[in-house]
Amino acid sequence: MPLLMLKDLPRYECLLKAAERYPDMELSANEAFLNLLRTADMMFAEKGRYLGQLGLSQGRFTVLMLLNGCCEHPATPASLADEAGVTRATMTGLIDNLERDGFVVREADPLDRRTVLVRLTEAGQTFVEGMLPGWFQRVSSVIDPLDEAERKTLVDLLQKIQIGLTPSPAEDLKTESFKPSEA
Repeated sequence: MPLLMLKDLPRYECLLKAAERYPDMELSANEAFLNLLRTADMMFAEKGRYLGQLGLSQGRFTVLMLLNGCCEHPATPASLADEAGVTRATMTGLIDNLERDGFVVREADPLDRRTVLVRLTEAGQTFVEGMLPGWFQRVSSVIDPLDEAERKTLVDLLQKIQIGLTPSPAEDLKTESFKPSEA
């Protein structure tokens, strides 16, 4: 589902009218925010198209990448869920599907038989190794319009925004205190 949920970005005139109505609105900040959301939507859709050609969902891709990163050390379903930022139930479903397709296997931990470990199978490793070159080419083609200096600047700017998105406990309280009126 898109983040922006608008077919087209609002025209600049619409943003100007909003700024007149809401004096605290910073016009350039809102324009930048909307463009960032649109770009994120487009990048997410492009990733989905590429993965769809491979028969993968975003979630399954994430699990394969996590296991590929720690392929020498199998991971627990709980640690994979934490790394992926999903619930353990969601991770169980992803692992079930990948196991059904022969890409992963669950095994008892030899040091603690109560613990289940997940690792890539040989078929899973072969699939990942075959898929990654195309993935990296697609990523490069998306970023290709930027030269090296622009890429560095983009990363620096995005990291600044990310810092601003880390809520402080005080900001969490402010958000909780705003409750829309019930009609």
